[in-house]
Amino acid sequence: MAYVPRLKQEYKERVIKALQEEFGYKNVMQVPKLEKIVVSRGVGAAVADKKLIDYAVDELTLITGQKAIATNSKKDVAAFKLRKGMPIGAKVTLRGERMYEFLDRLVTTALPRVRDFQGIKATGFDGRGNYSLGIEEQIIFPEINIDKINKINGMDITFVTSAETDKESKSLLTELGLPFKKN
Repeated sequence: MAYVPRLKQEYKERVIKALQEEFGYKNVMQVPKLEKIVVSRGVGAAVADKKLIDYAVDELTLITGQKAIATNSKKDVAAFKLRKGMPIGAKVTLRGERMYEFLDRLVTTALPRVRDFQGIKATGFDGRGNYSLGIEEQIIFPEINIDKINKINGMDITFVTSAETDKESKSLLTELGLPFKKN
């Protein structure tokens, strides 16, 4: 039998039924699902030092288990000495099995390692059912060796769902295990 990630199994067995009861979906295909997770990091100091992009790409690759790519600037900004096409960040788009694996590791090992963790804010929804959260330190991931990093950086994690509203999306992400703060 082929390997199926724990959260994917849980989504099929428990989450779909829970969301159908909560929102009254008539068809299983109406139930919102997680489509992709985008992990990105901006490296503004890379204008002066090109090696910082390589470090960012390597760290994101370690954290997610999938090769990261460098992102380039879209326009010139003279105040930042930035030209169009210069690398200024890194990102990874996770789908399928790797997406569920990353979400599982984020919820079970990384987020509990955040200092004074009370839960994640519920204000990161965009109105179309997508959620974004920022992480201030990459060292919360156990894959990162604290002795080998050159600088502590943060990253943004965006959860793209097929939900129509923020309420449906929050219910989906809560069922999948994201620990939102209680109001």
